[in-house]
Amino acid sequence: MTRYSVVQPMRVALAGFGNVGQELAIRLTAGAIPEARLTAIAARDLDKARANSAGLEPRPLVLPVAELPAHADVVVECATAAALPEIARAALDAGKVLVPVSVGGLAAHPEILAWAEGGGRIRVATGALPGLDAIRTAAEDEIRSVRLISRIRPESLAHEDHVRRLGFNFATPPAEAQKVFEGTAREAALAFPRHFNVAVTVSLAGIGLERTLVTMYADPAIAGTVHLVEVDAENFQLRLESRNRPSATNPRTSRAVAPSILAALRALISPVQVGS
Repeated sequence: MTRYSVVQPMRVALAGFGNVGQELAIRLTAGAIPEARLTAIAARDLDKARANSAGLEPRPLVLPVAELPAHADVVVECATAAALPEIARAALDAGKVLVPVSVGGLAAHPEILAWAEGGGRIRVATGALPGLDAIRTAAEDEIRSVRLISRIRPESLAHEDHVRRLGFNFATPPAEAQKVFEGTAREAALAFPRHFNVAVTVSLAGIGLERTLVTMYADPAIAGTVHLVEVDAENFQLRLESRNRPSATNPRTSRAVAPSILAALRALISPVQVGS
C-alpha cells in the first residue's frame, strides 16, 4: 500500500465538475486533506470547467477523461450514471483507484465491477448512509432480507421519466406522501439512477441487487431525503435511518455527498483504518 504524505501527496482527479465536483475542488485545494492534491479535472464542457476552476490555487489541469489517469492516483467520478462507464474504463484500465459518486450506474453496467480485476480498484464512499459495516458483517453469515424505504421530496422527482410514465405530476407537490416505486434494488437504480446510489451501495454490502428490496415515497413533509434500511440476519436485526440535509447550492443533492467522498479519500491515506 502506498504511503502518501504532505511531501508526496496522493494525486486526485475529478471526472465531472458540477456542484459536487466544484465543492470537492474547493475543499481539496484549501487543504482539507494535506496528504492529497487536486491535480486534474475533466468535464463534458472543458471550456466551462476551465472558467469555473480559474480561481483554484494550485490550479489543476483541465483534460479529457482519457487523459486523467496519467495525472492521478485516484479518479473521483462526480458526473452522471451515464458517464460512469467511460470514466471507470479509463481509471481502472490504468490501474487507478476509482471513487464513484454515481454508484447507481453499476446496476446498468455491472461489467464495471469486472474491470477492477485488471489491477484497478473501486472504492465506494459510504459516508452518506449508516450501518454498512454492520451489513457486511451480517453477510459473513446469513442475511434473510434487506429492505430500503426511501422518502424523497416531490420536486426532486418531478422531472424523472419513470414518475411521469406512472402519471404523477409533482410540479405541484401532493398533499401527503405517495408511493411511487416498489421493487428490487436493480429495478430502482435503473428507474432512478440519480436517486438510488444508496440502493446499490446497500446491495453491494449485503445480498445483491436482486434480493435487496426498495420502496420509495414522494413525501412533501420532509426537509431532505430519508433512507430507512431494515435487515433481518442470522446474527442480528438492524434498523438504520439517515435524514439527509439538502445541499445549499443544489437542493436536489444531499449535503453529505462531498463530505462522504472526502472521508473515502482520507481513508485511502490514513495509517489507521476505521471500519471493516
